[in-house]
Amino acid sequence: MRRWVLDSLAELVGFRQQLREEIRTRSGESADALLGSVAHDLVLVASELTTNGIRHGRPPTTVELLQDGDHFLLTVADHDLGSVPRIAGDRPPGEGGYGLQIARRLARDVGWYRTDTVKVIWAELGA
Repeated sequence: MRRWVLDSLAELVGFRQQLREEIRTRSGESADALLGSVAHDLVLVASELTTNGIRHGRPPTTVELLQDGDHFLLTVADHDLGSVPRIAGDRPPGEGGYGLQIARRLARDVGWYRTDTVKVIWAELGA
C-alpha cells in the first residue's frame, strides 16, 4: 500500500511520477509493461480522480493505492462532505469535467462513500 497527501494541483506531476515508480516497484517491471494497459489506465484514472479531489474538494486530498495480485484499488479522499461526485453533462471539448467518465470506462468498478470526515471516491482496476 502507498499513500500520498496532496494540497495543490502543482503537486500532480510529482504524484504521477511517484505512482509510476510505485507500480514499477510492485511489479518488478516498467510501469508501462505491467499487466498490459492496466498501469497506463491506473495512472490516468488516479490523475483524473486526484485532480477532481484537489479542484472540487477541500484539502488535503489523500490518495491510497492497494494491490491484491493483479487487482488494484485506488481511493481518493477529500474533506468536502457537502458535495456529491457527479458525471459531467454535455460540454464542448477542452472544458474538462470528464474525470469520472474516464474512470468509469477504464476501471472494473467505481463508487464513492462518505465518512464523518471525508468523501472517498474509489476505483478498482485489474487485468
